Amino acid sequence: MKEILIIALLSLPQVLPAVSALAQMVQPSEPAVIDTSIKEILQRAAELEPLETLIVSQNGEILIEEGFRGHTTAEQTNIKSASKSIISALVGIAIDKGILEGPDQKIAPLLSDKLPNDPDPRLNEITIGHLLSMQAGLERTSGPNYGRWVLSRDWVRTALSQPFVDDPGAGMLYSTGNTHLLSAILTRESGRSTLALAREWFEPLEDFAIGGWERDPQGIYLGGNQMAMSPKSMLAFGELYRNGGKVGDQQVISQEWIEASWEPRTRSVFHDGRYGYGWFIEDMAGHRVNYAWGYGGQMIYVVPSLDLTVVMTSAEDQPSARNGHRDDLHDLMTEIIKSLGPELQHAPRQ
Repeated sequence: MKEILIIALLSLPQVLPAVSALAQMVQPSEPAVIDTSIKEILQRAAELEPLETLIVSQNGEILIEEGFRGHTTAEQTNIKSASKSIISALVGIAIDKGILEGPDQKIAPLLSDKLPNDPDPRLNEITIGHLLSMQAGLERTSGPNYGRWVLSRDWVRTALSQPFVDDPGAGMLYSTGNTHLLSAILTRESGRSTLALAREWFEPLEDFAIGGWERDPQGIYLGGNQMAMSPKSMLAFGELYRNGGKVGDQQVISQEWIEASWEPRTRSVFHDGRYGYGWFIEDMAGHRVNYAWGYGGQMIYVVPSLDLTVVMTSAEDQPSARNGHRDDLHDLMTEIIKSLGPELQHAPRQ
């Protein structure tokens, strides 16, 4: 028995390399699996005709950066309501800097000269948090009411003059008028335009830039719509949130505000998405996904559990909800999580 054991031990150094070589021949390497997954994702993305660009990043490393049908990730596009998430970030930074008091601050004293002559008493109950979570209770200025609203002479006064269809703090009423009121409040309380604030406060973000941005008749930048950004810029913004509000050692926005923004506070009546402060929240493939969503399919997805940030931009002149394109984008995002997530978490970094 001892002789057999000795022979086995003496043979072990010769056997191990052969076993290791055999294992490498039988099992595919992780990079090969990842490359296959990326090809499958790109193939599926290319089949979505309205989709114009796709960027997938994990741990700050770009794994996919692709433009479709002549588009590039450096060109600017109208990100539509995805800009509501940027307004939310600006509000959070303003609170961090003491320019605003917090989500519970009432808006009526801040916009007193814009209130109707005989205001509904419920206007005194609306807070900054209600505007952020789309729970102001005022009739929507989005959807079929949007055109009439932007044709008015004073968008702030008109938004505040809408009739109440619910009480403040009740159900979700998605309205660009809410985020425009926030833009007006930021402008008044800081003494600077919302664009100037964004350029200064987001200056530490590499690749972040806002191009064209519509203004109302009084010169206030439209809060939550008609903002031009490139997919690379959208990625920089998403990465800021994924990194807990930090760029290197600099805290641009507080971790507390990010957590508050991603806390579900209400739910859309049009789909299953929950809503926080300017961000939608859904579960995909077993992971919590926070996302900004703009008309046509302008998306910033952040998946903290996988250190994933994904940007998708689509044709800005086509809807994304009623024609199913948003669901297609969500399905693509789900496939990204399923096929890339597990492998990428354990893949060696170059």
